[in-house]
Amino acid sequence: MSTLDLLVLFGTLGLIVGYGVYKTLGTNNMQDYLLGGNSMKWGTIGLSVMATQASAITFISTPGQAYESGMAFVQNYFGLPIALVIVAFVFIPIYYRLKVYTAYEYLESRFDNKTRLLGAFLFLVQRGLAAGITIYAPAIILSTILHWDLTYMILLVGILVIIYTVSGGTKAVSITQKHQMAVILTGMVVAFGFIMYYLSPFVSFSGALEIAGSLDKLNAVDFSLDFEKRYTVWSGILGGLFLALSYFGTDQSQVQRYLGGKNTAESKMGLMFNAVMKIPMQFFILLTGAMLYVFYIFYPSPVHFNENSITELEAKVPGVTAEVLAKHEQLSEQRKAAAIAFSQSGDLTNAKEQLQTATQELEANRQEVRDLIGRHDASIKTKDSDYVFLTFILNYLPEGLIGLLIAVIFSAAMSSTSGELNALASTTTVDFYKNVINPNATDGQYVMASKLLTALWGFMAIGFAFMAHQSENLIEMVNILGSIFYGNILGLFLVAFFVKYVQGTAVFWAAIVSQTLVITLFLTTDIGYLWFNLIGCAGVILISMLIQTVRGES
Repeated sequence: MSTLDLLVLFGTLGLIVGYGVYKTLGTNNMQDYLLGGNSMKWGTIGLSVMATQASAITFISTPGQAYESGMAFVQNYFGLPIALVIVAFVFIPIYYRLKVYTAYEYLESRFDNKTRLLGAFLFLVQRGLAAGITIYAPAIILSTILHWDLTYMILLVGILVIIYTVSGGTKAVSITQKHQMAVILTGMVVAFGFIMYYLSPFVSFSGALEIAGSLDKLNAVDFSLDFEKRYTVWSGILGGLFLALSYFGTDQSQVQRYLGGKNTAESKMGLMFNAVMKIPMQFFILLTGAMLYVFYIFYPSPVHFNENSITELEAKVPGVTAEVLAKHEQLSEQRKAAAIAFSQSGDLTNAKEQLQTATQELEANRQEVRDLIGRHDASIKTKDSDYVFLTFILNYLPEGLIGLLIAVIFSAAMSSTSGELNALASTTTVDFYKNVINPNATDGQYVMASKLLTALWGFMAIGFAFMAHQSENLIEMVNILGSIFYGNILGLFLVAFFVKYVQGTAVFWAAIVSQTLVITLFLTTDIGYLWFNLIGCAGVILISMLIQTVRGES
């Protein structure tokens, strides 16, 4: 990175952090610190909700997901608009009427304290681990690409987040997230514009879409009933609905975003903003990845996007990569020629077959490279889709814009992590410290406890980041982790809302049994992970009804 890129990167991050701290100076009571003084309008709520969900993983890993496997991942979000409507008109009025700080307070008012603590505990486990991933994911990739020390990268993201989250609480998080989303969306549009600019000498936008479509990169909808497929219309509408219901309705990192609204109308509008914008945003990011695939047909592509893996392989087995690289270059030229012929030919069927054949040969060679890396060192990450977008940024964007796009990734990491830390601290303070440990403390003591717990969770998240293991694809890793726990948490709330005769003891044990079942299925079967949201939720509802009936207290 050039000096200009570094100035843009650290200038952007410094302005966002400084502005968040400045705007929230003097936040010293619990209402202001945990709920932002209930002063947020729908625009701030909407962007804050979006920023909390859209971590750096979204902007690093999602384009790579489309590059590798096409746009089917967008089906993951098909149930989200329905879920947000339900949350807006069922969950929000209840939370506002009870004047709660956390979602789990409601579980005590409906059931009992042990059920409230169980719900809060499941959230803390899932979100605490996820906070580590949202720091680790961009840090490990940026460290590899930029050749910066991983330790410093993790500390940079973590400490910046801790500074403004501790200083200003929920309001600081929401204010900074609004500006972070502006940086993020601008950066993505700029990157897409440059991809199309570079493609213009070879092919038009419609021509690029035809090429991507012919190579199965635009298949965004799959009506298959195969339960082992990760992404289908049905898993998205049903599994995605329950995932989004739990995430937006019961995950404190999201609940806290809209509980800070001026009133229920502002909170509902903030969620409706996400209901309208979320799928188009994810579609655009995936389309960027699909267009990157076309871009690398016409421009030289690495045989493996994580160049460190090739370097390590060459160090272990000198000379082994020369033949592979030569073959990759030859096959790349053949594919480029086939793509040009496809875009210019009137005989689309024959040209399409030639393009598909050339692509299959090239991808087979890339797979041989991954297999070669894995055989010589199992500790080296063989899948490289998480590195595709960053490779384009560093190699093809002009000075200054590289800094902006890296700032986008840092901003996304900071925005999602700050929301998570804020929610973890709030839940620990309200549901454990105030509820169990020190129920008679003053308002100021609770604010101080929340600040200390924010810092504590921040350093724990940094610790989780250092201990995190690499996965095949980071965006999937986060969704898998959520799906293991979210269905059970949602089940607690749906029983509370709609199954009035079920009492606390029945739902408490039902949640424990159901959570055990989900973890067992995850470890022993190949069921698509989105279905765990439905299984967990249904398990809590049905088992609690059975236990309550057996106990004879209905």
